[in-house]
Amino acid sequence: MASTRVVLFFHLASALFLAPQNASAQPEVMSDTQELQAVGWRGFLDFGFLLESLGALVLATALAAMIAFHPMTSRTVDTLEEAELPKVYIMYALVGAMVGVTVLEYGLVVGFVVFGLGGLMRFRTDTDSTRDTGRLIVVTLLGLISGLNLPHFAVLAALFAFGLIYWFDANPICRIVVKQLPEGRVAEAAEAHRQVFARAGCKIVSEQRSLSKRRVTFVFRMPSKTSQERLQATLDGEVALGMRGEVDWEVE
Repeated sequence: MASTRVVLFFHLASALFLAPQNASAQPEVMSDTQELQAVGWRGFLDFGFLLESLGALVLATALAAMIAFHPMTSRTVDTLEEAELPKVYIMYALVGAMVGVTVLEYGLVVGFVVFGLGGLMRFRTDTDSTRDTGRLIVVTLLGLISGLNLPHFAVLAALFAFGLIYWFDANPICRIVVKQLPEGRVAEAAEAHRQVFARAGCKIVSEQRSLSKRRVTFVFRMPSKTSQERLQATLDGEVALGMRGEVDWEVE
C-alpha cells in the first residue's frame, strides 16, 4: 500500500511540474549528445538561488502545515496512524518542493528520472509506514540532487529535512490502552489517568472510553523531556491503586 502511494506521488509531482514546460511555446530540444550543465561546488556562492530554494521549501512546509494541522481534523483522530498524518503531509510537501526546484534547474530530463525512480521504488521497495516512505523519498531525492552535481541544494534540503525530522520526533505520538479498569468507575479512572498526563506535559489528541469493555484509549503527544519508562513510572506512582488497569503501549 505504501509503495503504491510512492509511485502515485512521484507521477503526480512530475506531471504538475512538467506541465508548464510542456505547454510553453517552442520548447528547447535536447540532442542525444547534449549534456546537463553541472553547477558544482561553486553553487554555494549563488546566494540568490539558495535563498529562492529555501523560500520554496519554507513555503511548501508552511502551506502543508496549514492543511495538516487544520483545527477540524483533530476532532476525528482516533488512531496512531491518523495522528501521524500531519507529519506525512508536511514531508511529502517538502518532497514536492525539492522536485520542483530540481526540475526548474534541469528541466525535462529530471522529470524522466523522477518517473524512473518512482517505478523502481514501486516494485523494489516495501516500507512499514507512510512516515518511513516519506523519508525514503527524501533521501532518494537527496541522492539524485547530489548526482546532478547540485551540492549546494542537496546540503540545503538535507539540513531543512533534518530540522523537520528533529521537530517531528521531539514530541512522539503515543497510544496507550488501559484495560481491566474497575467496574463502574471507568470514567473516574479515565479522568485520573488524564490528569497524570496533563501534569507530565502530554497533549491529549484523542480519548475513547468503553464502559462495557472497561477500558480507555488515549492518543497523545509525549514531551521531549520525558520517556515511556518515566511516564509509566509516573502513572504507577500517581494513579490510585483502585483506579489502575493493565496498560498497553504503542509508540510511533
